[in-house]
Amino acid sequence: GLKAYKAQGYIGMGDEAESVSKTLEYAYDDWCIAQMAGAMNQAEVFQEYISRGQYFKNIFNPEIGFMQSKMNGGWSHGFDPAEVNFNFTEANSWQYSMFAPQDVSGLVELYGGADAFEKKLDELFATEMELSGRHQVDITGLIGQYAHGNEPSHHMAYLYNYIGKPYKTQDRIHQILTEQYTTAPDGLSGNEDCGQMSSWYVLSSMGFYSVTPGSDDYAIGTPLFDDVKIHLENGNTFNIKTHKNREGDKYIQKAELNEVPLGRSYLKHKEIMEGGTLVFYLGSEPQTEWAVTGSPKSKIEDEHQIVPVPYFNTKSQVFTDSMSVEIKSVFTTDKIYYSLNGGEYLPYESPVFIDSDARFKAYAERGTKKSFTVSDVKYKKIKGNRSIELGAEYANQYSAGGDDALINYLEGGSDYRTGYWQGYFGKDFSAVVNLGASGETVRKISVGALQDIRSWIWYPKTVTISISDDGKKFKKLKTISNTFSDKEYGGFHQNFEYRFNRPTLVKYIKVEAENYGECPEWHLGNGNPTWLFFDEISIE
Repeated sequence: GLKAYKAQGYIGMGDEAESVSKTLEYAYDDWCIAQMAGAMNQAEVFQEYISRGQYFKNIFNPEIGFMQSKMNGGWSHGFDPAEVNFNFTEANSWQYSMFAPQDVSGLVELYGGADAFEKKLDELFATEMELSGRHQVDITGLIGQYAHGNEPSHHMAYLYNYIGKPYKTQDRIHQILTEQYTTAPDGLSGNEDCGQMSSWYVLSSMGFYSVTPGSDDYAIGTPLFDDVKIHLENGNTFNIKTHKNREGDKYIQKAELNEVPLGRSYLKHKEIMEGGTLVFYLGSEPQTEWAVTGSPKSKIEDEHQIVPVPYFNTKSQVFTDSMSVEIKSVFTTDKIYYSLNGGEYLPYESPVFIDSDARFKAYAERGTKKSFTVSDVKYKKIKGNRSIELGAEYANQYSAGGDDALINYLEGGSDYRTGYWQGYFGKDFSAVVNLGASGETVRKISVGALQDIRSWIWYPKTVTISISDDGKKFKKLKTISNTFSDKEYGGFHQNFEYRFNRPTLVKYIKVEAENYGECPEWHLGNGNPTWLFFDEISIE
């Protein structure tokens, strides 16, 4: 996905699987490169990568407050923040929408300020929304939609520090320390990837955590241990002592560093390395005034700020008569300019009306700064008022853009995860395409199907194509049996088609497909239902 990431400032769901997670993680990685470049006085490299460190802004949907996948310059359809799908790496949007540890201030700004950000954090931990989509064994240790068993969530409880509410961090950190870890054989609530589950516990139990590796700040949480000595490689010792009135006290009432009151919710790496003593005084009630103004810093400075790309806000990429195309910016104060069908750029003032095939480009502007240009955004007018009625329900995570996806003229490749494929689990498929009152002269009908048996996707056993004049009584043209091997691993794509002997006037077309059935005995999914994946129903 790097080519798309560099060319447009984000990875789209059609460019690469796990597009949201990769965009977010690449942005953090790029910020780290910028820190190294800055330390080496590589000014040009720093400027390039500090800009790329903000690409998370290009996939934030301000209307719903979540990081979301993009297709055709706009947001993917059928969005569910709790859904586990291939726009994310072993997670959902709840568990990735606050992954911008390199620029927490920028993230807070996207949400509309500290109060809105606090509300979203509260909702993360308190929501009763349940996981949906595909089953993912890595998502464990749930508190609301916070998943302590999976690393992308690990910094989130500390984010209250950055908006002056460290007592809320203390509350959640204590909860995680005492509820998510035990000394039993299953005492870790998630997969111990490279020791991360344990290192989180050790650091947090001492009272601090590295929210932003690459920064020299450690966010303070609340200590679980009473007395800690860190023997440093330079020969110094850093002591951490905790005073409690009673067992279970978790709220910091005050803190002292080397006998000097500490009124901030972070430590500097240098302070630890110099050695000394940090003392926490804990109580049972929140001390809402402690460290309110002493928040850790995670900010990309104003002179390096980028302008996020605009986004297209439409219900579909296809239309039958006419449609209006709305273009929006992440920040409403940014100005938008657009080009239609290769014409000159015009200031965007209101939705653009189209009644034929259209191709857009757009960019946002703030002062002298411009965003990436969102290019090659296409809308297709369907001939003869074509419409489709599905006889089976597709899985929301594999919607391919909605009900019209199978007649939108967009075809996918051999990777079902890139967003162009519509998936049906454990069921047969049927669809009726209406070619309008007058019908169309047709030479060929085909439907694209995919097979990837590693992911429990098989070609249909058979595909039957029928036609009708009234949409009720159908005449079968042909039943096509699959002849491709059902044991071949890899991603494959083929069209099941019927060709007329001569051009024929058709009003309704029905496509029916028989599911492969259960996974066979030799397969790891033995006995489980299988998937059908379809893309375009092509009518020529």
